[in-house]
Amino acid sequence: MARREPLTRDRILAAALALVDEEGLPGLSMRRLAKVLGVEAMALYNHVANKTEILDGLAEHVFAEIERADPALPWAERVRATVMGTYRALRRHPVVPLALATDQANPTSLRALQPLDDLIGALTEAGFDDDGTRRALGSLNSLVFGSLLLTTAGFARDQVGHAEQEQMDVYVRRVNPATLPNFARVLPALMAGDPEQDFEKALDMLMAGIEAAAPSPG
Repeated sequence: MARREPLTRDRILAAALALVDEEGLPGLSMRRLAKVLGVEAMALYNHVANKTEILDGLAEHVFAEIERADPALPWAERVRATVMGTYRALRRHPVVPLALATDQANPTSLRALQPLDDLIGALTEAGFDDDGTRRALGSLNSLVFGSLLLTTAGFARDQVGHAEQEQMDVYVRRVNPATLPNFARVLPALMAGDPEQDFEKALDMLMAGIEAAAPSPG
């Protein structure tokens, strides 16, 4: 008889991440997770306190995937590398940014907060005071989370099913070029493009503004 793999926190989080990637946040419950792992729900509580701790653990796991920028790079390059790494890590698991944006997850571990600390260090090196750093971080976070929202729920989503495509076609046909000439003209472009390439271009524009505003741009 094959020996059952012991239940650990890492094994629970790995199963939870696979579950939410497939079924979304509504699919995650202690009972459902226990069934996937082949254990009783009460067994999970020996390793995690509740669903909130699981979501925090998932966010921590995803943030740990972000490769730290070379500290020898100029501050702007470090900011760009960290933001791109954050975007790519969260895009691989779109349920995690949703949990973060809706306050269902709020990890405070070193692994989760290291990218944020690196960004603050780079912006401080650029000469921003605390208020300037807060504004720059807000702009960068808005770009990351806004882009992810559009990718998963808007015109720029990665994969569109047949039913969704039909709904979008109906929407396009309802746009009257006579009354909305500008929107009608650019609508095909809004529905096209590569999400990651679009994000990189948007980040380039935002970084140009941040670098221009930096007190010590060198």
